[in-house]
Amino acid sequence: MSTATAASVSTHILDTSIGRPAAGVAVHLAARGGRSVDWRALGGSATDADGRCKDLPALPEGTTHVRLDFAVEPYLEKKQAEAQQDAPANRDSGTAGVFFPEVTVTFAVQPGEHYHVPLLLNPYGYSVYRGS
Repeated sequence: MSTATAASVSTHILDTSIGRPAAGVAVHLAARGGRSVDWRALGGSATDADGRCKDLPALPEGTTHVRLDFAVEPYLEKKQAEAQQDAPANRDSGTAGVFFPEVTVTFAVQPGEHYHVPLLLNPYGYSVYRGS
């Protein structure tokens, strides 16, 4: 039996366009145990009012790569609709829709390590990093 524990993952989303957490965004987690191994869907969660996913599934032992899929389109569409209601003349683009409908982040993990991967989101860009 191995003495190493599986890696663990957490995430949260901040909407940098409004300086607030992004609530209600679906997040799906997948893992694999090597570069040539197929991805295994583990389940998902949704961000709470604080923009955090507190109940992502545990990673199986032997996981070497993790993929987080953020379904940001419904959240961004809702924010677009709210902005258009508040200031319809404030749109500088005549195009409707979301530029980034989803964000996928793939990263390597080591046994026993915790990986906190925040997503900083705005309508026309995003960034991620390994947090603490």
